[in-house]
Amino acid sequence: MARIRMAQHGTKHGHAAGKLHAMLENPDVEFVGVYEPDAARREALRTDRHWQGVRWFSDAQDMLGDPSIAAIASEGRNDESLAQTAQIVEAGKHVWYDKPAGDDWAEWQRVVALARERGLLIQMGYMFRYHDGFSRIANWARSGFLGDVFGVRAHMSTNITPAAREIISVHRGGILYDLSGHMLDQIVWMLGRPQKVTSFLRNDSDGLPGFADNTLAVFEFERAMALVDIAAMEPRPMARRFEVYGTEGSAILLEPFEPAEAIRLTLERPKEGFQVGAQIVPVTPQSRQSLYELELAAFLATIRGEKPPDRSYEHELLVQETVLRGVGVI
Repeated sequence: MARIRMAQHGTKHGHAAGKLHAMLENPDVEFVGVYEPDAARREALRTDRHWQGVRWFSDAQDMLGDPSIAAIASEGRNDESLAQTAQIVEAGKHVWYDKPAGDDWAEWQRVVALARERGLLIQMGYMFRYHDGFSRIANWARSGFLGDVFGVRAHMSTNITPAAREIISVHRGGILYDLSGHMLDQIVWMLGRPQKVTSFLRNDSDGLPGFADNTLAVFEFERAMALVDIAAMEPRPMARRFEVYGTEGSAILLEPFEPAEAIRLTLERPKEGFQVGAQIVPVTPQSRQSLYELELAAFLATIRGEKPPDRSYEHELLVQETVLRGVGVI
C-alpha cells in the first residue's frame, strides 16, 4: 500500500517536535516538509536537533497547493493554529490538529462544517485517548461497569515560566484554556454536554500579573458533577490525578499520568474478574511519544478507510465548546 504523504503547518505548539518525529518514524508516512510562517523561527530550528534534515517550505502554498499531500499536522501556537487549520481544510486536506481549537467558536464550527462537507478528517491531538489508563476508565464509565457516574475530579497542574505565561495570556482563562481540553475530552466522552459551567480564574502567584494561574471549573450534568483544577505553579513533579466515581465503583488513575503505572479500582461487588473492595490494576506504561504514535496510527487508518474516526465531528465540537464555556468565552 502506498505511503500517505504528509506535511506540517507550524512549529510553535508544545507538541510540534514530537508529532514531527511520529511522522518521520512511521513507515506508512512519506513526510514531505514543514512550513513555519515565522522566518526567524525557521532559521533557529535549522540547527535544532529535533528538526535536523527536514525540508522547509518557503511558502504555505508549496504545501497547501500540492495535490499529492493528503494530510497535514497543524502544529502552530494556540493563537495561530485555528487559522492554519482552516487553510488546511480549505485546501482539501485531512488535519491532525493539536489542541485546543482556538478562541473563535463560530470559526471552529465553520471549519468543522467544511471538513464534514468535504469528507475530511479532523483529529484533535488529545493523546490521552490512546492512554491505557484513561481508556480503561472511560470504558468502565461508559459501559456502566462503575454504575451511574456521579463525580469526576481531574487535576492537571503544571509549572511554567513567565515567558510561557506571557504567550498563553492572550487567551482568556490562561492555564485553564491551555490544558483543560485534555481532561474535558475524557469527561464529555463519558458524560456528554454539561448543563452548567462555573469557573474560578484566579491569579495567585507573582509569575505574571493578571494571568489566570490558579483555576477551577465545575461542570454540572443532569446527575453528575465534574471538577477540573489546573494551576501553573505546582512544584515538580506534579501530582496529576484523574478520578471517576460511580454508584457501583470508583476508578482513580494514580500519579503519574505519564508513564502511568496503576489504577485504584474499588467495586461494590465482584464483576468481570475483579474483586469486591479496593484493588490496584496495573496499566501499560506509555511514554508521551508512544501516545503520539498511537494517535497517528489511528489517523492514518481512518484516512485509508480501514476504520471510522475514534471521535466524531460532534465530539470534537463539544470538547472545544466546553473548553470555551469553562474559560468564559461562550
